[in-house]
Amino acid sequence: MEDIAALLSLADRMLWITALVAAPVLLASLAVGLAVGIVQAATSVNEQTLTFVPKLAVTAVVLVVFGGAMMALVGEFAQDVFAQIARTGQAAQVSP
Repeated sequence: MEDIAALLSLADRMLWITALVAAPVLLASLAVGLAVGIVQAATSVNEQTLTFVPKLAVTAVVLVVFGGAMMALVGEFAQDVFAQIARTGQAAQVSP
């Protein structure tokens, strides 16, 4: 039962870390898309490819600015997962 609780805890953390890593890129892209959409509606310019370049540029900037913190979160979580695997393996060897 303890292993199931640890697994569910890791799954919960995995979902939160995924949301934290994806949120800056998604929110920045959403904001740029909304701004470009408003400008397109105001100027009656209906070019489909016009939103691509600003979104790409903002995504690149967000990844440069927040990429280190994102990878630190993912790296710390990976270390915790591997440590949990090791603890589970040691517990299985000790108590057959």
